Amino acid sequence: MLNTNTRTVFEPEHELFRDQVRKFLNQAAVPHLDRWEAEGIVDRDFWLACGEAGLLCPTVPEAYGGLGTDYRYNAIIDEELSYIGCSAGVVLQSDVAVDYLVDYASQELRERWVPPMISGEAISAIAMTEPGTGSDLQAIKTTARRDGSDYIVNGSKTYITNGQNADIVIVVAKTSEEGGAKGTSLILVEADRPGFARGRNLDKIGQHAADTSELFFEDVRVPAANILGEEHSGFRYLMERLPQERLSIAVCAQAAAQRALDEAVEYTKGRKAFGTTIFNMQNTRFSLADMATGLQVGWAHLDWALSRHIRGELNAVEASAAKLYHSELQGKCCDAALQLFGGAGYMNEYMIARMWRDARVTRIFGGTSEIMKEIVGRSL
Repeated sequence: MLNTNTRTVFEPEHELFRDQVRKFLNQAAVPHLDRWEAEGIVDRDFWLACGEAGLLCPTVPEAYGGLGTDYRYNAIIDEELSYIGCSAGVVLQSDVAVDYLVDYASQELRERWVPPMISGEAISAIAMTEPGTGSDLQAIKTTARRDGSDYIVNGSKTYITNGQNADIVIVVAKTSEEGGAKGTSLILVEADRPGFARGRNLDKIGQHAADTSELFFEDVRVPAANILGEEHSGFRYLMERLPQERLSIAVCAQAAAQRALDEAVEYTKGRKAFGTTIFNMQNTRFSLADMATGLQVGWAHLDWALSRHIRGELNAVEASAAKLYHSELQGKCCDAALQLFGGAGYMNEYMIARMWRDARVTRIFGGTSEIMKEIVGRSL
């Protein structure tokens, strides 16, 4: 269990909410984690249960059925999901996708889709990455050509979280022949439209429970009213939302890193070798101390970043630095913890093995560590 006694960003009401989240996840998620990992997808029933418990999109204004909270409530949900090792795409829906609809969609689209996203009846995905385009979003090939009162969408996307479950997909597409960031728009595509198809549920190294898919668009006709915000402004909208997305990754990474340390401490205190516990060996304590020190710094930094974000002050450089630090810390802690498990750590029956696999992608999605370094470096 995460120890929040030294946290500075949360108030008593947040800790009461955290208790509710923990109780819910222990009942609705923990008993099913292994099955979801094996099946490669999370049950839609879990999404509905999250909605009923008020754990989806809590920052959405009350006018659209949300709780109207600040981002700290999202952070609590993210931390607790990550700590138990649940890779469900709930975080993407609550921290990223829903804000595109709240901030940029028409009133009709908001009324149609935001309430079911809150209830768990609708699952969302964001389709950015393409087979030949990852971090360089300006080079996307998917197009949305205007045809009267509609757009016709053509192209393909890959590595899309929630791709198998998604009812709606926010598609990053070119609406103009103009190169670079100009001419990029965000189009909402409903999954039941003719011409939309899902590919296979991709076989990943880790985060097996998170369905990740290829998506295909062949002459998919959608109303022009499905555009989010202004035409050709999609790249700007993506940049505006990236700080929270990257902070969200940092939050999850920090909680997972803490779980890795906790697992290592528990295991080394119980495992004996050469007449004593592994924990009593100096090398073990030094390794655990390194992890604990990095985590202590990490929690302080995370609370600082969260405080700035809820005040509307966290900028793109700070969010990139947070994503870089915490995802790298997660990787180091999971690797060091697995090493202390020895051969047992390489066995999938131990939680640390799953955590080690799951950690690898956090240095890639949401912007690679190299891109984060470039953003921070350019600001100096």
